[in-house]
Amino acid sequence: MKHILMVLTGGTIGSTVNAGTIDTTSTTQSTLLHLFQQQDTHPEDLHFHCIEPVKILSENLAPTVWQTLIAAIEAQPLDHYDGIIITHGTDTLAYTACALSFYFHALKIPMLLVSSDYPLDDKRANGLSNFMCAVEFIRQQQSAGVFVPYRNQQHTMQVHQGTRLACSLQLSSDFFSVRNKVFMEFEDGKFTVCNPLLNTAHQTMPVKAEFSARILMIKPYPALDYSHFNLDGVDAVLHDLYHSGTACATEQWGEQYSLVQFIKHCTAHHINVYLAPAIHSEDAYQSTRILIEHGAIMLWNISIEAAYIKLLLAYGNFNEPQKISEFMAMTLADEYI
Repeated sequence: MKHILMVLTGGTIGSTVNAGTIDTTSTTQSTLLHLFQQQDTHPEDLHFHCIEPVKILSENLAPTVWQTLIAAIEAQPLDHYDGIIITHGTDTLAYTACALSFYFHALKIPMLLVSSDYPLDDKRANGLSNFMCAVEFIRQQQSAGVFVPYRNQQHTMQVHQGTRLACSLQLSSDFFSVRNKVFMEFEDGKFTVCNPLLNTAHQTMPVKAEFSARILMIKPYPALDYSHFNLDGVDAVLHDLYHSGTACATEQWGEQYSLVQFIKHCTAHHINVYLAPAIHSEDAYQSTRILIEHGAIMLWNISIEAAYIKLLLAYGNFNEPQKISEFMAMTLADEYI
C-alpha cells in the first residue's frame, strides 16, 4: 500500500466552467480521484490523504500562499507518506515549483506538482494524465525531490525538475524545461531518464519559509526607461535578459535607457543588481561584459524563475551580504544547468 499526501490548491485542475467563466470548485478531490480510479488498474493499492490549505486560481498567488502551503505540508507526518502530490494552476506553476524545490531541497520523498491545461470535464484536458504519471512516479519509487509531470498536447509525457521548469510559452499552455533538458519521459508505464540529476550529494542550508517582498524584477524591452522605477523599499534588483544574455548597455539614446546608468544608481543606494538568465562561456557580448564591469552580479546557468525565487529566499532569510552570496552560490536543487 502506497500512502500519498494530496494537497489541493485550486487552479484550472480544480475548476469548472460555469456560464463561460472558469473558477475553482469544491468538488476537485472527488472529481480527480473518481476519474483516476476509473483509469487506474490497481487503485486499491493506494491511500490518499487530502488537505486543502488554499483554493485559488494561481494567477492570484502571492508568497504568503507558499508559506501557507509549506506550513500545511510540514504539519503532516511526512515520514508516513511515500510521496506528495500538489494540484496547482499553470500560470505560476514554475515559480511554486522553484519555491518548494528550494525550501524542501533535503526532502527524502518525491513531491510532484500536477496541473491541467483545461478543466477536468473538458476532453482536451491533460490533468488526469499528469496526475496518473505523478502517482506512478511514487509507485515506482522514483527520485526524491520536487518534480512536475506534464504532457504537452500531442507530445509524450515528461517529468521536469522543479527548478528547471520554465513558464509556459506565450499564447500556449505547453511547458518545457530550460534548454529542453527534461529530466524524464514517461510512456507505456515506464520512466526513461533523459538528463540525470546532477546534485546527487545534496548541499543543504536550512531556511525558513521567508520570501522577501523587497526584490524588484525587471524585464528588458526596447526603450525601457529606468527613470520610472522607484527604489524605495527595494533590497535587490533581478534584471531579466534577452536570450543572448544581454540588455541595453549604451547611452546612445539617452541615459534613462541604459542599464549601466541604472546599475550605478542602484549601487549608490547600496542595492545589488543581479542578471539572469545567461549561459556561461568563454565568449560574451560586449554589452554583457560592460554590465558586469559596472557591478552587475551575473547568475550564470539558472532560469529567471529559479533566480527570482532563490533571491526571495536569500534576502528573506539572511541579512549579511556574505550569507546571501553563499546561499546564491550553493547548488541546492539542481538549479544550475
